[in-house]
Amino acid sequence: MTIATLFITLLVCMLIGMPIAIALGFSSVLTILLFSNDSLASIALKLYESTSEHYTLLAIPFFILSSAFLSTGGVARRIIDFAMDSVGHIRGGLAMASVMACMLFAAVSGSSPATVAAIGSIVIVGMVRAGYPEKFAAGVITTSGTLGILIPPSIVMLVYAAATEVSAARMFMAGLIPGLMMGCILMLAIYIVARIKNLPSRPFPGVKALSISSAKALGGLALIIIVLGSIYGGVASPTEAAAVACVYAYFIAVFGYRDIGPLKHVAWRNQQESIIAAGVRNIVQMLLAVIKTPTDKEIRHVVRDGAKVSIMLLFIIANAMLFAHVLTTERIPHIIAETIVGFGLPAWGFLIIVNLLLLAAGNFMEPSAILLIMAPILFPIATQLGIDPIHLGIIMVVNMEIGMLTPPVGLNLFVTAGITGKSMGWVIQSCLPWLVLLLGFLMLITYIPQISLFLPEYIDKLNGY
Repeated sequence: MTIATLFITLLVCMLIGMPIAIALGFSSVLTILLFSNDSLASIALKLYESTSEHYTLLAIPFFILSSAFLSTGGVARRIIDFAMDSVGHIRGGLAMASVMACMLFAAVSGSSPATVAAIGSIVIVGMVRAGYPEKFAAGVITTSGTLGILIPPSIVMLVYAAATEVSAARMFMAGLIPGLMMGCILMLAIYIVARIKNLPSRPFPGVKALSISSAKALGGLALIIIVLGSIYGGVASPTEAAAVACVYAYFIAVFGYRDIGPLKHVAWRNQQESIIAAGVRNIVQMLLAVIKTPTDKEIRHVVRDGAKVSIMLLFIIANAMLFAHVLTTERIPHIIAETIVGFGLPAWGFLIIVNLLLLAAGNFMEPSAILLIMAPILFPIATQLGIDPIHLGIIMVVNMEIGMLTPPVGLNLFVTAGITGKSMGWVIQSCLPWLVLLLGFLMLITYIPQISLFLPEYIDKLNGY
């Protein structure tokens, strides 16, 4: 009766259009009042503990704010220029460069919708002008944008780590090879289609142009080295790396590229200006810019947007942690686990059920909410069946990628529809061929665990664990 009340209440609340955070909290409180010995005071305590006792969650606002700075600044445009100069000369190279740009931007933003918005708003128009079918261009960008939650650092991975209390650093390590592998699969598919349909390419711009574009993009791409290098090298935790990334993103957008803030459009060196004079002028201007930063409209807008997203996500997490608390105190995951194990279901059969369940949930819910609801239930069952928690996490993240492309709540679909001005039906059709590729990739990730586990196990071995 307890299980039925909890899940039926949650389902009814979502069906009537209640926000997911409120639905999670309401169903949890109702179950506690009707069936649990916990007091109402424990609810307030658990809501407080849900965020204050999970140190990993602190990384989420930092990564969101760093993503906001990089999305607003010219990082995306410079990454695209670098990708175009690198692979644009190959047949279908413009589309391959778009995938490469999405992979690189995913590694500095950690968000799929942000990747589609930042890269797609520039690249889709460029691909159409170059002679690519618009539907092909939209499908490539919408699908490539899903790499934002698979290539580390990923906000969705941080949510899974908080929900299951596994290492966020190991999750990041586990996501690197699958993310690069998925990007390469997409680029290979594009090359094959390009050869068949004779899609255009552009001339190689030369080593000098490639060097210049790579130097310009290096400011943003250095964030990948700072974050992943510090985490994998054991120098910093994901939370500490996120804080450094946030500060770095602010400095590179405001003082380096100067696309936003008090120094917007201020040149590093003016014509006929000596190097010494330019150096003195820049030092003075940057000191004044630091003082003006709190009152600058653009920077305040970026911080406000980042704060809104962070508060929304953390509010969902707080209520989801209350939901997980009810699951734990009422032993619901253990009851389900004992039932499934009692059926004698093998690990491979359980993983089929997991994928079907998550693919269905991805049609109706946002990725973080799915992870927060499903992870506490699936985690103990997977542990009993001998499935590595990190492997389970990557399986769930890849399912969330597919959920980004499936209606009616596929976030990437909405972003692409907004960019292209086309209908949702048109965008869904553009993604269908690529969705088949993602489903095949999901099978590989599900049944070849070493794709996910090789890197974390190898780094553990190097560290003597």
